[in-house]
Amino acid sequence: MKEKTDELLLIFTRNPEKGKVKKRLAQSIGDDAALKVYNYLLQHTVTITQPLPVEKWVYYSEALPENDIWNKEFFRKKLQQGQDLGQRMEQAFSEAFKAGFKKVVIIGSDLFDIEKEDLKMAFLTLKDHEYVVGPAQDGGYFLLGMKKPTPQLFRNKDWSTSRVLDQTLSELEQEKLKLLPVRNDIDTFEDMRSHPELVKLID
Repeated sequence: MKEKTDELLLIFTRNPEKGKVKKRLAQSIGDDAALKVYNYLLQHTVTITQPLPVEKWVYYSEALPENDIWNKEFFRKKLQQGQDLGQRMEQAFSEAFKAGFKKVVIIGSDLFDIEKEDLKMAFLTLKDHEYVVGPAQDGGYFLLGMKKPTPQLFRNKDWSTSRVLDQTLSELEQEKLKLLPVRNDIDTFEDMRSHPELVKLID
């Protein structure tokens, strides 16, 4: 029987469909190659999150597949609700806290730089901080964790721009917050260049 935990990892993912994922990357390498890279990144996320001793909910963008790389034994599958990313994240955090979780962390599913240690550090940080943020190189964030519902963090933000991190941090100035090391997202072919294993996928 699985041990009860008050720690929850939310994983936001897009259903891996050609033409619907990594659109900026696809502009330079094509839809087929972009989908191949995306699937590789998804597998990386599964690999680093599956062993974590926390509850894990995977939120899909479009539909709930019965069988895919997210094994139902380890991941609970849910559907994102809301018009924009902010509404979808706000709803997911709200559901998490209503279910009784005390430390909730959210990540995306396509960050190659993220490692198990980042996730362990995030939950560890929440033991004596109210919030934890993992800044992304592009001005967004790759991880956000908190111990209480904070709806304003998901409202009036310029999603998918370089302003999101600053807008978020400005609302947390008075809070006990810790920043994790900066990580880089894979949005363009330039982002891939330092990762030969990704470049190899499209050779």
